[in-house]
Amino acid sequence: MHAAMALHATARAIADRARRALGGLLPPAGWSDGDALAPSIYRFVLRYSLKEQVYLVIVTLLSFPFLYYSLDLPKLIINDAIGGKHLPRAIFGHAMAQIPYLALLCGIFLVLVLINGAFKYHLNVRKGRLGERMLRRLRYELYQRVLRFPMQRFDRTAAGQIIAMLTAELEPVGGFIGDALALPIAQAGTLLTIFIFMFVQNPLLGAAAISLYPVQGYVIPRMQRRIRALGRERVREVRTLSDRIGESIAARVEIRTNSAVQRQLAGISHRLGVIYNIRFEIYNRKFFVKFLNNLLNQLTPFFFYLIGGYLVIIGDLSFGALVAVLAAYKDLSSPWKELLDFYQDQQDVSIKYEQVVEQFQVRNLIDAGLLFAEAEPPAAVAGDVVLSHVSLVDSDGIRLLDDFSLSLPLGTHAALLGPSNSGKDAVPQMLARLYLPSAGQVAIGGADLLTMPFSASGRLIGYVGATTNLFAASLRENLLLGLSHRPGTAPAGPADAERARAIDEAKRSGNSEPDDGGDWIDYAQAGVADAGELDRRILAVLRLLGLAGDVYLFGLHGRLDVGRHPDTPDQFLEARRLLEQRLHEAGLSRFVERYDSERYNNNASIAENLLFGTAIGPTFAGEGMAENLYLRTVLLRTGLAGDLLRIGHRLAATMVELFGAFASEPGLVGEFGFVGTVELHEFERILTRAEQIGLDALPRPDRVRLIGLATKLVAARDRLGLIDDGLRRRIVAARHAFAAELPESLRGTVEFFDAGRYNAAAQVEQNLLFGTIISGEAGAREEIRSAVGTVLDELGLRDTVILVGLDHQVGNGGSRLSPAQRQLAAIAREVLKRPVLLALAEATAVLDPANESRVLDALRHEFAPGRSIVAALSRPQAAGGFGRVLLMEHGRLVDQGSYEAVLRDRDPALHLAAE
Repeated sequence: MHAAMALHATARAIADRARRALGGLLPPAGWSDGDALAPSIYRFVLRYSLKEQVYLVIVTLLSFPFLYYSLDLPKLIINDAIGGKHLPRAIFGHAMAQIPYLALLCGIFLVLVLINGAFKYHLNVRKGRLGERMLRRLRYELYQRVLRFPMQRFDRTAAGQIIAMLTAELEPVGGFIGDALALPIAQAGTLLTIFIFMFVQNPLLGAAAISLYPVQGYVIPRMQRRIRALGRERVREVRTLSDRIGESIAARVEIRTNSAVQRQLAGISHRLGVIYNIRFEIYNRKFFVKFLNNLLNQLTPFFFYLIGGYLVIIGDLSFGALVAVLAAYKDLSSPWKELLDFYQDQQDVSIKYEQVVEQFQVRNLIDAGLLFAEAEPPAAVAGDVVLSHVSLVDSDGIRLLDDFSLSLPLGTHAALLGPSNSGKDAVPQMLARLYLPSAGQVAIGGADLLTMPFSASGRLIGYVGATTNLFAASLRENLLLGLSHRPGTAPAGPADAERARAIDEAKRSGNSEPDDGGDWIDYAQAGVADAGELDRRILAVLRLLGLAGDVYLFGLHGRLDVGRHPDTPDQFLEARRLLEQRLHEAGLSRFVERYDSERYNNNASIAENLLFGTAIGPTFAGEGMAENLYLRTVLLRTGLAGDLLRIGHRLAATMVELFGAFASEPGLVGEFGFVGTVELHEFERILTRAEQIGLDALPRPDRVRLIGLATKLVAARDRLGLIDDGLRRRIVAARHAFAAELPESLRGTVEFFDAGRYNAAAQVEQNLLFGTIISGEAGAREEIRSAVGTVLDELGLRDTVILVGLDHQVGNGGSRLSPAQRQLAAIAREVLKRPVLLALAEATAVLDPANESRVLDALRHEFAPGRSIVAALSRPQAAGGFGRVLLMEHGRLVDQGSYEAVLRDRDPALHLAAE
């Protein structure tokens, strides 16, 4: 312990002296440059890990004496102990005979082996940890710079390229950084130690050992230079290929609808051919270098056998010394190979690092102090929103705003109108600080917006553009994004020690502290005191924008988080009892098939009927159900395995027959309700194998797939006559066997249906009905939903269902929401944080005119008094309720005033469509 502390202190002192000696190469301790990235990998290594590198070097140097003696000891064992010279030996005053002396030397050799192994283990662990910390630091630093990119940068840089650089391209850097100094010193020191040992044994053998290394050290690096240049060219071409693939994916609709598949294939084929030629040349050169290196390495033993054998014969060299030299030479090849590999890795990693860093050395980065500093907005903002002589030029030199000036008192709502090239969208984008003006000033309430920290302006100003990208998370998480500025205090608990360790690692890696365990919500910003009030505020905003109905439907199909709503299960059970009564009184009970443990539910799938419950986790969900050993045992014992296999085979054959020709139309195939396009091709192959070898002879994975397909079948939608009364009875029998013998280890994987309990794993609607809505009855779903809504309203539970709907996963980019829902969610997110100014850049264009007018009216009502809306609109009619209308053309303000005054002498439809 004391030795390790002393080593660390020594490493720190040496690092400080090195820092002073290197002057401009290294920054002061603790220094962080917000704008300049280290231009080379070694500058990055020295900048952030000098102390650790010095420690590794010191430990490496300490290991060399032990290495030397481990090389020398075999000579003593052979010449003295085995050869019997100078025996008995006096060791610490005790005479030792030949065998005890041999045992002692062998024991010392074993101890040296263990010591050398311990050195290597310790160094490898420390190097690995250092490399991972530095890789984490580098990725974090580059990600920070992505957040600071000016918006124009993303017009010219593909997202896929940035992702590839931050992930795959930087992966080798971590392994290299740990070895950056310690490995070449360790391997070179090992070489030097072995050379010294050889020279001590015999100068001629030492000279023979090193004779060819200068040739290798001169020739091979020169040949590597061309390989390095080819590697740099390969990286550039792979990035270009990545961009082209990304473009093809993004433009998949255009490619298919314009029959451009062959053209795209030709372009990709050309890119692949270029990469192939480069890689083939790299292989040729790399393997020639290996051939030359191996050839030179094989020449050295020739000198050993010739010169060493001659010296032994004439008596100038002992046989033990020759054996020790040969053993040492065997060990010599490993460090030399490591050095050559290190040189090659260093070239590759340097290329990757320099080319990645080059892409992140961006001009006009957002000031790090403004973007990352934590600051509160002014306590009370009053006055005007002012844009004074603002000009904005995009990355192509096109002037979007030209000497634009505007003074808008807070509390006044303004609509921006004009043709598509008028620059109207640039004004809200400027107010939201997405773009910095080329000239001019922007202020709000007397405060300069351009010098205000983003943490303050983000609270003052809300922004929604024409398109919205939501995170692949719940709707709730997306709505609360505008309130998640900084973490609160994480709750105390058993994870405190782990959290402290994670924070320490983050600091050592130059990352921000991971406070995901805390509550990030700024309740004061939302104008509420706690989570309960925030829920009520969310409900009010959803109703304000007309989104509550959609979220209510999400809630009916969602699952209740009992931990968040502990009293709700009992309330839903009361709703279930009342709903059953109301459905019976209204004659609607015939539209619901309730769960009954003794009856087969024709409107539920075979899987649901087998479990008579809901799967928790993957064990009995999807394919996991058919793969589960316990369930397969139940199916075999009840005779259902063969039935389900044949049903799955029949379903697969029917789907392939019906949809095989339409496999390229995933929407059409998906509507069948069982499989997607990719699975359809897999089942086609399974059917082919079944035809060749027989259904029962199929390999187990194929049988599992077919049985899994069969479990998705719903009897009410079975048009093939696959489910008869006999099968229903066998499934009910298997249901009872499954539940009765379910192992204790699987009890937590299924929640069974019980009329007296709430099933937290099932959908809310399933729980309320304790059954399923019957398929095929016209209007049944609508009438049942209406009855459900009435009961929930009577019991005051509709809001609870909407809160459940907030847990709905929106998908990548919000893909599980319609475009209108995405826009309304984005607007709701901004309204929740109660900004002083709401900037909209055609945010409501996706809505139909009636809904657009309704939403804008609601927002104007919500944002009065003292707060303003500035909205760029695509429909002139939507500006009717705004207090001021601004008409723009070619980046200039050409008219302003009331709606009637600005458009009195203009035909809006014709004027605003003009270019």
